[in-house]
Amino acid sequence: MTPGQVTLVGAGPGDPELLTLKAAKAIAAASVILVDDLVGDGVLAHARPGARITYVGKRGGCKSTPQATIEQLMLEAVRAGENVVRLKGGDPFIFGRGGEEVESLRRAGIEPVVVNGITAGLAALTTLGAPLTHRDRAHGVVFATGHPQKNGPGVDWARLGAAVGELRLTLVIYMGISSAPSIQAGLLAALPEGTPVAVIERASLPAQRQCVTTLGGLLDSLRAQGLGSPAIMVVGDVVRGVRAALAEAARATETG
Repeated sequence: MTPGQVTLVGAGPGDPELLTLKAAKAIAAASVILVDDLVGDGVLAHARPGARITYVGKRGGCKSTPQATIEQLMLEAVRAGENVVRLKGGDPFIFGRGGEEVESLRRAGIEPVVVNGITAGLAALTTLGAPLTHRDRAHGVVFATGHPQKNGPGVDWARLGAAVGELRLTLVIYMGISSAPSIQAGLLAALPEGTPVAVIERASLPAQRQCVTTLGGLLDSLRAQGLGSPAIMVVGDVVRGVRAALAEAARATETG
């Protein structure tokens, strides 16, 4: 039997209108779709009738489908001649285990196609009207995970914070809510308490919530607002623009 095709597709941050044309075409052509937990229902509206859709969610702190099982499902389907789409929230190659899956497929003699998606770390701050880079405020971006591999070394937040301050970078943290106390403590070893921080939960979706705070006030703000996963944290001077805009809006409301 002639093998099928595997395509790793980035579904974007959640809003189905942020799906790329190439991603929508791949989803529409698929006979088998393996779907991550954070993929919005609206994205699956592009699937063709009769497509076999299997949910293989992976979220920190929740019951997850083992990665080896997901890779086996892909291999079994493509060897059966299916057109397989592995549908992931955000982008497959940014904390989406896309690299692991590509390597697994290649070891089995399958060369996959990868379709990029808008990563949540970019979309989240965009919803607040702020950029990740700015000529005067941030000369680069660092994407980091707050949920490192089990029994792994983890992130040295103090060293990363020092680099963010010294090099004028924006720090974008994925999956960091459960580790917020250690992230805050580590970053405060290198950055001032007044460093601006934005936390955006369910970015781009109707249920999105957010808070704009400071590094010193991060934990208090999370508790007060009741923010939880999935959420993106953005640390750095680019957030100052958001705080200024919110303050201006509040003044306009008071005087209006």
